[in-house]
Amino acid sequence: MSSNPNDTHELIYDWNLVEAPDAPKKRVMVADETLRDGLQSPSVIHPEIQDKVYLLYLMSDLGVDAADLGLCGAGEKFKYHVSVLAKEIVNQKMAIQPQSAARTMISDIAPIVDVSEEAGIPVEALIFLGTSPIRQYAEGWDINFLLRQTEEAVTFAVKHNLPVMFVTEDTVRADPETLRQVYATAIRSGAKRICVADTVGHVTPHGVRALIAFVRRIVEEVNPAVGIDWHGHRDRGLDIANTLAAIEAGADRVHACGLGIGERSGNTPMELLLVNLNLLGWAERDLTKLPEYCEVIAEKCGTVIPFNYPVVGADAFRTATGIHAAAIAKALSMHDDWLAERVYCGVPSSMVGRAHEIEIGPMSGEHNVRFLLNRRGLQADAPIVAKILEVAKRSNRLMSEEDVKRIVTVMSRRLRAHQEITDDEIDRELSRVKARV
Repeated sequence: MSSNPNDTHELIYDWNLVEAPDAPKKRVMVADETLRDGLQSPSVIHPEIQDKVYLLYLMSDLGVDAADLGLCGAGEKFKYHVSVLAKEIVNQKMAIQPQSAARTMISDIAPIVDVSEEAGIPVEALIFLGTSPIRQYAEGWDINFLLRQTEEAVTFAVKHNLPVMFVTEDTVRADPETLRQVYATAIRSGAKRICVADTVGHVTPHGVRALIAFVRRIVEEVNPAVGIDWHGHRDRGLDIANTLAAIEAGADRVHACGLGIGERSGNTPMELLLVNLNLLGWAERDLTKLPEYCEVIAEKCGTVIPFNYPVVGADAFRTATGIHAAAIAKALSMHDDWLAERVYCGVPSSMVGRAHEIEIGPMSGEHNVRFLLNRRGLQADAPIVAKILEVAKRSNRLMSEEDVKRIVTVMSRRLRAHQEITDDEIDRELSRVKARV
């Protein structure tokens, strides 16, 4: 059987391939916004610089193409952090494009120029400006103001040898004519990329396709060499679907944050994006460091990975249900890892450096017990299996490994002595274990 997770297989009829959109014609690039947009969440802790450097190494391991290292214009500390990270990229020859976000203000862009010169590498300036009517109304802006700000900011950055991505905030609620004028001005002023942003998580996949198609026409008219980025938020829970729709429609670089951290409900989650790109056959990144990447973000940013979180949650590849465990255990008994990874799971655990776990609980069956005992090298005689299963059925939680070992020890001793053992005795033994713990 094939070991490639993207291969079709006679055991799986894949409806994802029925009338599927064409695969991207070129490599889909990924930009990591964890250290800038992700840290705009009111609930996270800002990591120290050594932790940011560690995350940068993990981004490199995951094949991230670009990383927003911070907002230089937010203060000296932020500028210093961006400088350290940019120098690390240079010194370690990482294949990551360093980036720094900026408002359409010279005072925000000038510090990026300084960092770029200090680090000896072009730092991509991500220059952003709100364009939707609601934002213009709230700010008291008009189209002339938008065009003037765009031209001045992009021209200044380009003059100082910075590559520019021009970002229209709240693009998904902006009118076509405003977008046409602003994007055309940015491109003519020297922007190499433009970014379509769903700043408030408003759009649906249908809207994404329509918008990206419209933006592509602008790019083709003004300068076909300009790239298109997509930046999405998850307010409506459509983040991954929207990002994939953007790629289908022609975006060639997409943004995400580790664990989806960011303002309000957060951003597109990097870990889920990378897994989906691999599973769709649109990328072949080595994702074995993905759990570590997420664990570091959770620890250093003070957030929590829910137990049922896809791919990196504690239960993502764990089961205590009898029917599920039986299917996995039977596959493993055939020495067929490919089958074991897929018979009750849509994501191969080995892709992200994990393995399936089978536990024992109230909904377990005999396969759960035998599997765990065999994996731990413990005695698996029928009376022992039956007693463990009986105790599990009376419980309201999973059995710990210590519980299982204690029952095996007591049952083995009694079986050798040809003695019966009662439920009360088992309960007393387990109570002693819990008291010691």
